[in-house]
Amino acid sequence: MAADDERHLRERLTKLRGLPLLRGTRLSGDAKRLEQQLERIEEPEPSDQEIWRSVDLARHSERPYTLDYVERLFEDYVELHGDRARAEDPALVTGLASFRDRTIALIGQQKGRDINERTRRNFGMAHPEGYRKGMRLMEVAQRHGFPIVTFLDSPGAYPGVAAEQHGQGGAIARSQALMARLTIPLVSCIIGEGNSGGAIAIGLVDRVLMQEHAIYSVISPEGCAAILWRDDAEKVKAALALKPDAAHCLELGVIDEIVSEPKGGAHLNPDEAARLLGDALGRTLDQLSSVPGAELREQRRERYRRIGIYTAGATEPALRGGS
Repeated sequence: MAADDERHLRERLTKLRGLPLLRGTRLSGDAKRLEQQLERIEEPEPSDQEIWRSVDLARHSERPYTLDYVERLFEDYVELHGDRARAEDPALVTGLASFRDRTIALIGQQKGRDINERTRRNFGMAHPEGYRKGMRLMEVAQRHGFPIVTFLDSPGAYPGVAAEQHGQGGAIARSQALMARLTIPLVSCIIGEGNSGGAIAIGLVDRVLMQEHAIYSVISPEGCAAILWRDDAEKVKAALALKPDAAHCLELGVIDEIVSEPKGGAHLNPDEAARLLGDALGRTLDQLSSVPGAELREQRRERYRRIGIYTAGATEPALRGGS
């Protein structure tokens, strides 16, 4: 990282520390993220090979999925099925569970282990019915004051004709709009692939935890390569441009914490990976539980307003030259 970037980060951190904290949550969280970025300044920049290795590990066939973490982290899990309108979508699992003496609402993407389960769960790519099922659980959680925990692990929302005919884009948008209005704590855990609308549909939250070898991006490397070069063989080049690995996502500010994994990846020791993720999740829920609902909602909205802001000078030429 350049010296100017380091100086900029340190200046921001100093200003944050000098501000009176609003119940110690959002600003202290921002300060912690900046400190993590500064800690990584002395570390070598991830190499091209390391970035693609994160993509490979995020997709590893033995990597723990949502239900693997449910089994290890939660008690008394009761799954809820169906959107009460059209169908059940197994690509998205929802339910209520107990986590360290608190009731939580769980929404997670589930890929499936063998070919039969992967086909049934559509490789974790949800249809509109899945997002409607998720919204149904969100409303239950809001009504009873349960925090919501989402697990992101999907190549993206299903792009098939049937999904589009059933309102895929609208379902994703309504899910985000609902999450923006909720007054309960919302936490996302990126445990594998956090790609595209499939991720953000259940990822508009107060805090984002990302496992060390997960990825988080607006599009998959293959999708990006197909659009830019019309050749998915350029996927490695696309991944290097997207920088979807955890270190770059933290530096960019779109996640709040990197959760360490066992050496070699979560698939080599799922129990330890679950313990590390559970500890981070517990700390985060403890921090958010003391913040009033209206304040949570306002901080959440402000969080996403800060993402993707460009200066007028940078956008005006593009607008003038656009078709």
